[in-house]
Amino acid sequence: MAIRKSKSRPPAAPPPPPTPDIEQTPVSAFTRKAYLDYSMYVILDRALPHVADGLKPVQRRIVYAMSELGLSATAKFKKSARTVGDVIGKFHPHGDQACYEAMVLLAQPFSMRYALIEGQGNWGSPDDPKSFAAMRYTESRLTKFAHTLLSELEQGTVEWGQNFDGTLREPKLLPSRLPHVLLNGASGIAVGMATDIPSHNVREIVSACVELLDNPEATIAQLTKHIKGPDFATEAEIITPLSEIRDMYKSGNGAVRQRARWELEEGDVVITALPFQVSGSKVMQQIAQQMQAKKLPMVDDLRDESDHENPTRIVIVPRSGRVDTDELMTHLFATTDLERSYRVNMNMIGLDGRPRLFSLKELLLEWLEFRIETVRRRLQHRYDQVNARLHILDGYLIAFLNIDEVIKIIRREDEPKAVLMRRFKLSDPQAEAILELKLRYLNKLEEAQIRGEQSKLAEERSQLEKILGSRKLLRKQVRDELLRDAEEFGDRRRSPIVEREAAKALDAAALIPSEPVTIVLSERGWVRAGKGHDLDPAGLQYKGGDAYLHSAKGRSNQMAVFLDSSGRTYSLPAHELPSAKGHGEPLTAFLAPPAGATFTGVMMGEPDDLWLLTTDDGYGFVTRLEDLQARIRNGKAVVNVNQGAKTLKPQRVENVKADFVAAATTEGKLLLFPASELPQLGRGKGVQTIKIHRTPIAPERVVSAAVVTKDGTLVVHSGKRFTNLKGADLENYIGKRAQRGLKLPRGFQNVSSIRSESEPRPELVM
Repeated sequence: MAIRKSKSRPPAAPPPPPTPDIEQTPVSAFTRKAYLDYSMYVILDRALPHVADGLKPVQRRIVYAMSELGLSATAKFKKSARTVGDVIGKFHPHGDQACYEAMVLLAQPFSMRYALIEGQGNWGSPDDPKSFAAMRYTESRLTKFAHTLLSELEQGTVEWGQNFDGTLREPKLLPSRLPHVLLNGASGIAVGMATDIPSHNVREIVSACVELLDNPEATIAQLTKHIKGPDFATEAEIITPLSEIRDMYKSGNGAVRQRARWELEEGDVVITALPFQVSGSKVMQQIAQQMQAKKLPMVDDLRDESDHENPTRIVIVPRSGRVDTDELMTHLFATTDLERSYRVNMNMIGLDGRPRLFSLKELLLEWLEFRIETVRRRLQHRYDQVNARLHILDGYLIAFLNIDEVIKIIRREDEPKAVLMRRFKLSDPQAEAILELKLRYLNKLEEAQIRGEQSKLAEERSQLEKILGSRKLLRKQVRDELLRDAEEFGDRRRSPIVEREAAKALDAAALIPSEPVTIVLSERGWVRAGKGHDLDPAGLQYKGGDAYLHSAKGRSNQMAVFLDSSGRTYSLPAHELPSAKGHGEPLTAFLAPPAGATFTGVMMGEPDDLWLLTTDDGYGFVTRLEDLQARIRNGKAVVNVNQGAKTLKPQRVENVKADFVAAATTEGKLLLFPASELPQLGRGKGVQTIKIHRTPIAPERVVSAAVVTKDGTLVVHSGKRFTNLKGADLENYIGKRAQRGLKLPRGFQNVSSIRSESEPRPELVM
């Protein structure tokens, strides 16, 4: 029997490697943590300054890197690219251009009240701060003022940390001798918060610090006796009331307004200082745009005469000596960047590492706490150095007194350090110092020199012990150093504080030249404006099939009010209407009357001028011109017009108590009655002017209405024929309102229109 050979089984697969623990986190929790981490990074390491030195991390690293390069105020300039390379390569691994822009800001005297960097080359201009040259072209070094941030750096005053790759050390803060956060200010936008801190004057800030050192309970009112307000890097005026400045310092937020300074030179306005970060070219552009738009008729010319001697000199030439320059500048302050508001929001990182809003007193107290601790650490560091040196000097004195034996031990012993320590009871540092002493100095050791240095150091140690052991003396030390720095770096206030009222723009009508104009309306609703009052509107040329309808005289800075047949009125600025040199433009290009409505007249004058509004079905009233104005395209309903009726041409009423209203009908009837018999309404239908027959087949209509003075002349037109009625002939038609009136003379009973003698003659229409 054949034996079946069994197949060999493959070896079992090895078990899978153990799966590492995987942390599972909900997306909402992960995104919340990631956003909070990013937010804190932006707040703490990018956007907000620290209350201690007033710098953001990139600024602090730029200043520190330049000090490490030896770029002090007395050193030779070095290329800015060298500094930027060190900053981003050693301390701040971000974009080189962003780092260079931060460096430029520290060097611009028109951006920083007390610049930290002195530059050579093109570092931008007030007109265009971003116009600086590339870093390979500019050179830089630290200013003398930057010494206040760095002078105590190596004296044990601040904490140090590792740089981003752990190869170098960098200071976490700079030991600022002055409250830099207020002197140069800061601005930045973080996540959920922003900071806007204005710059201030060194002397004022130090004076307030001294006040707090002497009297920690000082109020904001007491502090603002020293700190008048912000002090920008420009000589423009701060016009914010002192009460508002005090409230701003009390809460930590608010606003400050700054206004350009100007003076009169031979009748011309000369602007000599602009608000902080305002471009002169932009201001000129804003003024020029208003001039081109004919919104500055009182300005004749605009010039920029700025040069190296006069960095800001903008000349505004008024049109005449009658121009009120104060009123002109008030308007420009309100409509251009000649007056600007700056937000104040004193958010910064406190000594506890947390960002928060500081009031002025809180800020100064917290900085003084930092400064007192910095001075204490500096003095303690020096105290430790003095003790260490005295200890070494004690060893030197022992070596001097036993010089021969010391030399003998050094020459013969394999381990001279241990022998010296045993023989003379020296400490390790003392023995090490003696061994490191060069031979050339051994014979120069003299007891008098050693004891002289010991005496000086002992005196210094005693003084340091007194200061370190007394809070009062420590505060006095801080006070004296602040006053010394204020004397060295202080200067006069640049931005004077002058309380002024807020600027208001002039009314649009006040900015338009007041010139005589005549507004002409044609039968087809075309409008135009001609200069002067001697224009003959009926003698102008009109399009074919069109003719003169109505006109009004007024000023170019007034509104022209139009009336349509449905009783709606509309307003347009006279200076915006097309010139009378052409045929004009249709009113429908500017306005939107109801379908089927036509324009029947135009009015101009002062707001209180009275006008007669009538309809052809015999109703009318008197109204003020101001009540007729409507700056919307659809106008507003003023006259309630009955169905089938329409409005007639509006008529000016010069004297409502003495003038007469004349009304003529299609039946040849004419009636004159006192204008005082009509009511004065803002809107409505009015009352009956003349009684007419309302037959259903051919109803009688009012052809025309006119306003005639007591001794005036009424011109009656019938086709091309006309007659003048005056004196006794006109008095025959005087009656009471709503009467029937009398028949016109034979030949004029088919009346086409009536008008007062001063109105244009329609028969002259070409």
